[in-house]
Amino acid sequence: MKRWFFIIGLMALSAPLVHAQIDNTQTITKTGTTAAQFLKIGTDARATAMGGAFTAVAGDLASMHWNPAGLSYITGMEATFLHSPWLADMDFNYFAFAFEIPGLGVLGASITSLTSPDDMVRTVQQPEGTGELFSANDLAISLSFARQLTDHFAIGGSVRYVRQSIWHSSANGVAADIGALFITPFKGIRLGASIINYGSNMRMDGRDLRFSYDPDPINQGNVEFVNALLETESFPMPLIFRVGISGDLYRTENMRMSFGLDALHPNDNSESVNGGVEMAFNETFFLRAGYTTLFRVDTEQGLTLGGGIHYRLWGSTTLLKLDYSYASFGLLNSVQRFSIGIKF
Repeated sequence: MKRWFFIIGLMALSAPLVHAQIDNTQTITKTGTTAAQFLKIGTDARATAMGGAFTAVAGDLASMHWNPAGLSYITGMEATFLHSPWLADMDFNYFAFAFEIPGLGVLGASITSLTSPDDMVRTVQQPEGTGELFSANDLAISLSFARQLTDHFAIGGSVRYVRQSIWHSSANGVAADIGALFITPFKGIRLGASIINYGSNMRMDGRDLRFSYDPDPINQGNVEFVNALLETESFPMPLIFRVGISGDLYRTENMRMSFGLDALHPNDNSESVNGGVEMAFNETFFLRAGYTTLFRVDTEQGLTLGGGIHYRLWGSTTLLKLDYSYASFGLLNSVQRFSIGIKF
């Protein structure tokens, strides 16, 4: 308990630093003022089916995205791959693995990718296309570590390289996550908190921003072509502060019903709440439901549903995980996620 209050105290002391990036008001949400928006996309089918309420869930590889402290309860080795046909015909892919280092903690790594289909390069002179193609791509590579300080308290963190590119221009940055997870003595209720994507600003640069310019087109005989560069703005990353609670509403030998509830404070939107539940039958068949961005004005997100099957292969200790989630995006239709994982 003392260590838990110590960590909470540290987070409270760091609030002014976090607020420097968040700095929201009731009237200005700063929507669309951050770069690397793909970092906010849920990276797994289980958590997204529960509405993204996963900050206080332990022992799942998905914790790498929501709260790295949850990784500390993983035993053995685990890997997962997710594919999602994202909005506007884009493709979202995620791969992660983690393994336990006995006596030390849990080490994990992940790769996140969002790609757009090729499109034609158009100019004012050639509106039907120049014959060239371009695409936009986002990439994040993360390294995470988590450790149990006691049987009931764990901390974790991640460092992440982020890159966004469009045609011949790109932006690069580095971000970090930190989280804590506490299992209370009261019926195993879990409390979690995390700060995600605290990092450097990102600014686009590349040869697409370079051009030739005549500073004095009226007069002749001067320097007619000067190499110039378009100056681009720097934007922060989508910083999110999460606080969550989770636990079991009902548990027997063959059935379990769990819940999760998260409160979010982002630096590029208004505050919101995510909630979800999970029904487990013999820890083999799962049904999940949730709702995301509750109390947020002008959001297209909402209801989430999903399920999964976790099957032990041929009576061994190897566990195969197949999960699916559906998320409503209002006018943008819906997003489906499919993931496959294996645990040794």
